[in-house]
Amino acid sequence: MSHPANEPYVRNAWYIAAWPEELEDGLVARTIMDRPLVFFRGPDGKVAALDDRCCHRGAPLSHGQVHEQGIQCGYHGLVFDGSGACVQIPGQDFVPATARVGAWPIVERQQCIWIWMGDPDAADESLIVDYPWHDQPEKWPHKKTTFRIEANYMMMIDNLMDLSHLAYVHRKTIGGNPEAHAAAEMVIEPTANGCHYERWMIDSPTPPTYVKAVGFKGNIDRWHRFTYHTPSTVIQNNGAIDVGKDARKNQDQPGLHFQILHTATPETETSFHYFWSVANGYRQNEPEATQQLFDESYPTFLEDKALLEVQQQRLDLDPDYRLVSTGLDKALTLARQALHKAIAAERPAASDAAE
Repeated sequence: MSHPANEPYVRNAWYIAAWPEELEDGLVARTIMDRPLVFFRGPDGKVAALDDRCCHRGAPLSHGQVHEQGIQCGYHGLVFDGSGACVQIPGQDFVPATARVGAWPIVERQQCIWIWMGDPDAADESLIVDYPWHDQPEKWPHKKTTFRIEANYMMMIDNLMDLSHLAYVHRKTIGGNPEAHAAAEMVIEPTANGCHYERWMIDSPTPPTYVKAVGFKGNIDRWHRFTYHTPSTVIQNNGAIDVGKDARKNQDQPGLHFQILHTATPETETSFHYFWSVANGYRQNEPEATQQLFDESYPTFLEDKALLEVQQQRLDLDPDYRLVSTGLDKALTLARQALHKAIAAERPAASDAAE
């Protein structure tokens, strides 16, 4: 499958397409990279992803229902299996080999459903981002959900790669003191497929969410670790302990510890599906603590959603407007460079195929 030389996406990569629990009640329709898709579990229990368009009259398969043999079109009843092949046509025994729809590589792993939107022969499962915290429910109980955000997916990566916004956008929850954020000690480095940074806030005022979680009484030593995996996944590690305990050497001390998985899967060039999961590593035997962490995170990420959407609206008014970088943009810049490198690596093949 060829794509234009100005391709805005990395195709040969894995993206989260859905959470497994989304399929418990049937099928899910979701557009990814401008392509309408439908997701369902086949009779073998495996998840399938098909083009959301019946080959008979073009009706969306998502208007149909899950069938014992796959998915049934809601218009004329044709049934398709997980490979996209039509296996049943009402009123006739013969099913032509041409009766099929596009199917996409899917892998279900670590409570995530991953899709590959590029060359299916290049779908290397070893490239799926490892997130072992989903496999440790006793040590890291978690909750997860999805937002649809009307902005370019890389705006979320930009947002995560520059945490100085916390003090302003999230001052009522996880933010904290603006001066402490501005003075945070940073260690930033490129990785083989993205970038990584650590952020230390020593002897920092405690934000409201942290007080609710573990009852800190005074200042804390606080850290954030973010790893960006091209094209659109970020793994976040947060922690905090009471000030004076030498957090750099004693991060396993009792305090606040949590993990977050962020993935921004592009829907179009100006919209994306934001999959996020937050795991509690401090009061693991208390389900209410995991729920509280999720409940505190939810409005925080809604604040990001609202800001990114109005940001996209302003940028759309003048696409040629040149934005100014600051000294806090180093991690953001490394992430963008890694993405552009990955896109450029796919462009020659796309250009040759188009000629």
